[in-house]
Amino acid sequence: MKSDIQLKLISGNANRPLAEAIARRMTVYRGGPVQLANARVERFNDKEIFVEVFDNVRDEDMFIIQPTSNPANDNLMELLIMADALKRSSAQRITAVIPYFGYARQDRRTSARTPISAKLVANLITNAGIDRVLTVDLHAGQIQGFFDIPVDNLYSAPVFALDIKHNFKKLDEVTVVSPDVGGVARARELAKRIDAGLAIVDKRRSRPGEIESMTVIGDVKDRVCIIVDDICDTAGTLCAAASLLKDQGAKEVHAYITHGVLSGPAVERVTNSALKSLVVTDSIEQSAAVRKARNIRAVPLAPLLAQAVLNISNGASVSMLFTEETLGPIYEAFYPGH
Repeated sequence: MKSDIQLKLISGNANRPLAEAIARRMTVYRGGPVQLANARVERFNDKEIFVEVFDNVRDEDMFIIQPTSNPANDNLMELLIMADALKRSSAQRITAVIPYFGYARQDRRTSARTPISAKLVANLITNAGIDRVLTVDLHAGQIQGFFDIPVDNLYSAPVFALDIKHNFKKLDEVTVVSPDVGGVARARELAKRIDAGLAIVDKRRSRPGEIESMTVIGDVKDRVCIIVDDICDTAGTLCAAASLLKDQGAKEVHAYITHGVLSGPAVERVTNSALKSLVVTDSIEQSAAVRKARNIRAVPLAPLLAQAVLNISNGASVSMLFTEETLGPIYEAFYPGH
C-alpha cells in the first residue's frame, strides 16, 4: 500500500474520540503518523457555527469525520460548513465520513404533506461541495440513490459476526431475531454469517410510537436469541421484543444494534430489561450513562473505517471490507484467532 498519499483527516465535534481512533489506526496501517488537521470548530454567542482550518489543504484528499447524531442539526451544519471551508481552500477532493447518517429514517413520505428529509439532506451535502460519502448501515439502502455523488455504505454484519463468534461458544444454540418484518434481510445476512437460525418479531401498531401487539414467528424455546437492528433510539420496541422472547422460552436474549442513539429513557430501559447484553458500535459517541450501563458495550468501527478511508484514497475496492476474511486480520487485536 502506498505511504505517500496526500490525505488528511479533519473532525467536527460530533464524535471526536472516533476520529482520533481512526487516525491512530491509519498510523498503524500506513507506518507513518496520521493526525487530524489543525482546525477550530466553534460557536458564536448566537450559536452560529464557525470553522477555521489552520493546515494547508490545497490539492489534498480530505476526509471529514462527522456523524450527524444528536444534536443532528448542529452536527449536520458543522459538516456542511467544514466542507465549504475546505472547498474554498482548494482541497482536491472532499469525502464525508458519516458513520451515523441522521434523518435516514425519513426516507419516504409516510402520509400526505410530509417531507422526504433524507433526500433534502443528501442535496445539502452534495451542494456543499462534498465529492463522496462513506457511511455505515444506512437505515434504507435506497438512500444511496438520493445522492448524485458516490456513496459507500459499509456493513456492521461482518464485524458483529466476528464479535459473536468470539463471545458465543455454542453457536448451534443461537437464533438471530429480526425485531420487525422490515429488518428481515439484515437479520438473515447475519444469520448466514454465523450459520444460525432465524426468527421474526411481528409487531402491529395502533398509532405511531404505540405497539398494539407483538408475535414471534419461529421457534425460540431454549435458544440464545440475538436481536439485530440498525438503530436503537428509545429502546421501547427492543425491550418489549426481549421480554416477549423470554416469555416464549428463550434461554438468553442479546441485541446487536449498529447505531446506539439511546435517547430519553433508553439506558434505564435496557438496564432493567430482559436483555443480557446490548452491543452497539461507536458510530455515535457514548454518553456517560451508556458507558456506565452494566449490560451495554461497544465494538469499535475505527479499524473498519480507517481501512475504508485508505482504500478510497488509494482507489482500491471498498467492497472487500464486506467479508469476515478481510476484516479478521484488521480486528485481530480485538478477536485473536480470527
